[in-house]
Amino acid sequence: MNKQRIAVLGPGSWGTALAQVIHDNGNDVRIWGNNPEQIEEINKHHTNLRYFPEIHLSEDIQATLDLKVALAESDALLFVLPTKVTRLVAKQVAEVLDHKVHVLHASKGLEQGTHERLSVILEEELPKEFVSGITVVSGPSHAEETIVRDITLISAASKSLTEAQYAQNLLSNDYFRLYTNQDVIGVETAGALKNIIAVGAGALHGLGFGDNAKAAIITRGLAEITRLGVALGAKPLTYSGLSGVGDLIVTGTSIHSRNWRAGDALGRGEKLADIEANMGMVIEGVATTKAAYELAGQLGVEMPITETIYKVLYEGADARQAIVELMRRAARVENEFEL
Repeated sequence: MNKQRIAVLGPGSWGTALAQVIHDNGNDVRIWGNNPEQIEEINKHHTNLRYFPEIHLSEDIQATLDLKVALAESDALLFVLPTKVTRLVAKQVAEVLDHKVHVLHASKGLEQGTHERLSVILEEELPKEFVSGITVVSGPSHAEETIVRDITLISAASKSLTEAQYAQNLLSNDYFRLYTNQDVIGVETAGALKNIIAVGAGALHGLGFGDNAKAAIITRGLAEITRLGVALGAKPLTYSGLSGVGDLIVTGTSIHSRNWRAGDALGRGEKLADIEANMGMVIEGVATTKAAYELAGQLGVEMPITETIYKVLYEGADARQAIVELMRRAARVENEFEL
């Protein structure tokens, strides 16, 4: 692949880590954000201390507050933003974008109210004549490990195999490897919904439960994630891959996961408002729980773990008692899909 110019929209932990990956592959990277102090820090000190206290970024990585400057002569745009602001920024991009680009996104969530996946939001808001295709980049990946060039494997999913291969070639190297996939619904829903289960897994830990409970919530959580995804048109096998069980394992078991940490704090009795205030970063699993709960109700999909977490987060249910009620549900068969 020839040298590419990439605009990374979002200077958070994952956006910064992916910017470094893209730069390591010999490309020109510009990070866009709206925090003047953060942008100045990246340009002047080549650090992003809020997320990576001990990391220095490559000096060639530039940051800007000007969206038009970030997009100028870009070959691709990579959205790495909280779900709640993705549509707003996409509208801003649509106002200044003046040439055709590849569009990638590496965020994980469902939009509140509409319950839409992020690729759908981008399809709706970006000018079609300037978008060659949209690719979802998702999988088991902690920014804290990627930024130090630890081995990471994820998926690049697009309706167009050519677009998925573009992302694969752009990001793959000796420590970062992508596999192509054309099940966009599956990859996106897996990435969004696993955050719910991670909150639950953290809560079990905070309540003092052990590895048996951890294995149970991850396994049965995967089953209900798959149920909802298939109802939306996804392929069941996708949930056995990197973006499904892979991402669920890494997010549901690691202290690096802000969703797991939020759940752990809930289990220890902290209030959600205090947890969100202290985290300093968006806890996507909290908002996604509400969106998934509502969507499952509309589609008639049974999601008992999600429903239980919803009750704890939004209705003030006691977490320990909610687990007892979940365990007392009627007996069921285990296997639901023929893969």
